[in-house]
Amino acid sequence: MTVSLDSPVATARRERSQRLKRSAGRAAAFVGKMARNPLTAIGGSIILLLLIVAIFAPLIAPYNPLVQDLDSALSAPNAAHWFGTDEFGRDIFSRLVYGSRITLYIVLLVSVTVGPLGLLLGVSAGYFGGKVDMVLMRVTDIFISFPSLVLALAFVAALGPGLEHVVIAITLTAWPPIARLARAETLSLRQADFISAVRLQGASSARVLWRHIVPLCLPSVIIRITMNMAGIILTAAGLGFLGLGAQPPEPEWGAMISSGRTYMMECWWVVTIPGLAILINSLAFNFLGDGLRDILDPRSE
Repeated sequence: MTVSLDSPVATARRERSQRLKRSAGRAAAFVGKMARNPLTAIGGSIILLLLIVAIFAPLIAPYNPLVQDLDSALSAPNAAHWFGTDEFGRDIFSRLVYGSRITLYIVLLVSVTVGPLGLLLGVSAGYFGGKVDMVLMRVTDIFISFPSLVLALAFVAALGPGLEHVVIAITLTAWPPIARLARAETLSLRQADFISAVRLQGASSARVLWRHIVPLCLPSVIIRITMNMAGIILTAAGLGFLGLGAQPPEPEWGAMISSGRTYMMECWWVVTIPGLAILINSLAFNFLGDGLRDILDPRSE
């Protein structure tokens, strides 16, 4: 049976095809804008490389990151071990490769947790105002008044060492800036004419928040989360350095620096290479956040 060009099925297919083309065009334009900024392109490329390394770690790493070879302990970088070995003879390159999985696990899990939490609290405080705003913002001020690393240390000390506890601790310290940003955006939108028109049409508060205010706050929140990822990496590395993050023998970058600091004067590669990995990836997320701000925030143009 042939379908007429004017039939509902054909019309739906054409509309779906047009939507896909428009989405592809917007995605291509977005990537093109990012590529025109050199620092953003560099940051995005590094993060893409990090993702590839984490996904294909078993294929990239030449050695098992947990297997010890005491005969090769503290070997300098050479053809067999590109980045040298640590005090237990474990290949540092392989440990860096597998450590990228831990770093991305922490960054992604904290980001997908802290974004909705901060956005929900911020838009609620800004939209409802009054006592709701006062209570939520006073709680936010209490969290912001402490340095994030100190507060994370306190939470991990209470919860105990472990990767999951690190994620919880960093989440509890990273949401206040996002909540304040979302509140400020909501305050500027709450009295807008289109919001008043939607209210006059009988829309509920939940519908106004979900359909109109939250989408307008999302770009700023996404930018802030992206730029916070560098801080998440540094906080996770700091907790790992103190022995409160991933526990040995897991190849977490901060823990690698901590275990190698005893030998860093004679064997520089043990701490320098994990430190460079932390530095480079932190800079990459900062570069990407700057680029997203230029693209998504019209006020920056």
